[in-house]
Amino acid sequence: MSNIDAVFRFAPSPNGELHLGHAYSALVNFDLARASGGKFLLRHEDIDTARCTPTFERQVEEDLAFLGIEWDEAPRRQSEHMHDYAAALEALAAEDLVYPAFMSRGEIRAHVERFEAEEGRAWPRDPDGAPLYPGLDRHASTGERERRMSDGERFAWRLDVERAIEMVPALTWDEHGASPLGESGAIVARPLEWGDVILGRMDIPTSYHLSVVVDDAIQGVTDVVRGRDLFYATSIHRLLQALLGLTPPRYHHHPLILDADGRKLSKSAGDTSIRSLRKAGLTAEDIRRMVGLSGRPGGPAGDILRRRES
Repeated sequence: MSNIDAVFRFAPSPNGELHLGHAYSALVNFDLARASGGKFLLRHEDIDTARCTPTFERQVEEDLAFLGIEWDEAPRRQSEHMHDYAAALEALAAEDLVYPAFMSRGEIRAHVERFEAEEGRAWPRDPDGAPLYPGLDRHASTGERERRMSDGERFAWRLDVERAIEMVPALTWDEHGASPLGESGAIVARPLEWGDVILGRMDIPTSYHLSVVVDDAIQGVTDVVRGRDLFYATSIHRLLQALLGLTPPRYHHHPLILDADGRKLSKSAGDTSIRSLRKAGLTAEDIRRMVGLSGRPGGPAGDILRRRES
């Protein structure tokens, strides 16, 4: 069944070499786009200008071309669209939904350690295991905030998540894959589990969470197909979409490609990089087989399309 309005995307950060996990996600998105008659887009998530380089960006595109993947529009580079993210951040600030947070990582760590030592219980953590931001500066006066900012103190713009969920208290997303626990269908978003996440910094008006929802909306992405490690982050993405009035895409979180020890692949693991496999003489079809995309009619793309259309 053709759906010319379907838009899929692959959005790596060009800060290292693509590995087999990236290949799996890129190939599934590309196969879905072609099977549905839709578009496949490439996006370079390069807001981390210290680690992302043109060399890695070029290697990403070379590896994708080697795999037989073609994109239907010029790649979007996040570093070229900071004005879009700044506008979104300003819209949230106008609703008093973000605040300048001045605690450094060391101060957060010291606060958490002191609490756990004094209270004898663990400080709450987000789904990735990081301690929630204490929020000691959440209710600082406008004067104090302006003074500290004018004094040059480093800060990050954080979302006041409690205030935000008062504005949009009930959120779900349409999940066509599965959570790490096997959940699918209408998933209840739980953004409070993430605490006051960073949406921007004093020198960069965005973060992963903010830029990904803005980009998906601007590019008209209808289907976000990505690794299961990002399943829980969707709660924050749905909250931001609701606050900014953005149409949410359908989601499909797929299993991860793991190493021999059952761990998530890393860009530092050179033996699983696409470039190293290419140099070893493997073909694109060899890599497809390695990630389980050969030998099944339709494969994962067919499974996802059937779920989307049911």
